[in-house]
Amino acid sequence: MPVEDEVIHWWKDDKGEQHRTILRLESDSPTTSNGFPRDGLVTVRVMNTVGQAAIKLNPDEALRISSQLMSISKEMLNQKRKMWRERD
Repeated sequence: MPVEDEVIHWWKDDKGEQHRTILRLESDSPTTSNGFPRDGLVTVRVMNTVGQAAIKLNPDEALRISSQLMSISKEMLNQKRKMWRERD
């Protein structure tokens, strides 16, 4: 299962101690089973010092989530730009 990308997020708790959380994207290539093509999988894994959790998505689910993330992110960036324009 190749690792496609990792986002490492560093943060401090209430005591000021530094921690890290990793969001890792992994992929499994499509295969054939009994002569029929089968979807590959995209695994989204979240890891920190306490533990880890993962969810396996088929390509349709992964595209749906990525489209939502892109849409939400673009809107948030546009809102921030608007706030900067109003500030100046």
